[in-house]
Amino acid sequence: MKAVILNEFGDANVLSYEDIQIPKIGNNEVLIKSSYTSVNYADIKKRLGNKGEGNFPLMIGLDVAGTIEEAPSNSSFSKGDRVIAFPKNGSYAEYVVANEQLVFKIPDSLLFEQAATIPTVSILSYILIHEIGQVDKNDTIVIHSAAGGVGSMLVQLAKLIGVQKIIGTVGNLDKEDYVKKLGVDIVCTYETFTEEVLKQTNNQGANVIFDSVAGEITSRSIECLALYGTLVQFGNSSGKAGTFKTSDVHSSCRNIKGFSLGTTRTHDPARLAPVVNEVLELFVSNKVSIPIARIFHLKDAVLAHQLIESRNYKGKVLIKI
Repeated sequence: MKAVILNEFGDANVLSYEDIQIPKIGNNEVLIKSSYTSVNYADIKKRLGNKGEGNFPLMIGLDVAGTIEEAPSNSSFSKGDRVIAFPKNGSYAEYVVANEQLVFKIPDSLLFEQAATIPTVSILSYILIHEIGQVDKNDTIVIHSAAGGVGSMLVQLAKLIGVQKIIGTVGNLDKEDYVKKLGVDIVCTYETFTEEVLKQTNNQGANVIFDSVAGEITSRSIECLALYGTLVQFGNSSGKAGTFKTSDVHSSCRNIKGFSLGTTRTHDPARLAPVVNEVLELFVSNKVSIPIARIFHLKDAVLAHQLIESRNYKGKVLIKI
């Protein structure tokens, strides 16, 4: 089968389009014929070696949309079932293996390319809004990287709740119209958001801030977080750790809450199925959608990574297998 693999860490050009063996399934696993995979910033970090040591050759990629090719006789899945999944050894390949707990059937009415936007971005966003941030319609919220995949979904989910004031940050104001169409009320850059949030809230600060950037954005977010407010930290696309002092939280009754979908897939996968059901219903009923920025062929994964690293895109970048 065709796959994109790494034989070393480095820039996008280390992605190698090769022929490798179709993987074998083990206990409680299924083989999936891939249709699409999404490109996530975690793929970039893993390619660069920021995710730890690599056992080369290795494959990257978090999620897949496709059809069941092979399943155990006692499985709840059958050949031909349309699914989304989190494969166990990467997703940049024509066939992937996944644990059944991390495989979810999708309705026939959902196109594969739209389904491919769901596993990482939409499931993560739903948990962040409803379980971690516990957003209320009366909250003022800040969504960093509002034009990205997770940001695009966080905005839409917040609007569904009825949130009246959504402040979104972007790296480039060329993305302002895009995020406003999604539902952002006030758009600002990373350089101006602290002052703008305080201005928009009569110096009270935002109730919930969603931070996937970290670095100095974390400390600047604390500066405009309301009393009893919550900073939700779920990534560090800046490549730098965010910092705060204990004095930033105890007297102000602020909360810092972290979440990792990767940790949850590993340690509490059963938590995901109910969320997937809710998210699929939202997509099927056209209450939410994620705009697709570009679709690349598997052999052009290098170009997909270069686009992600340029940050010059809006929505989700997919790879067609």
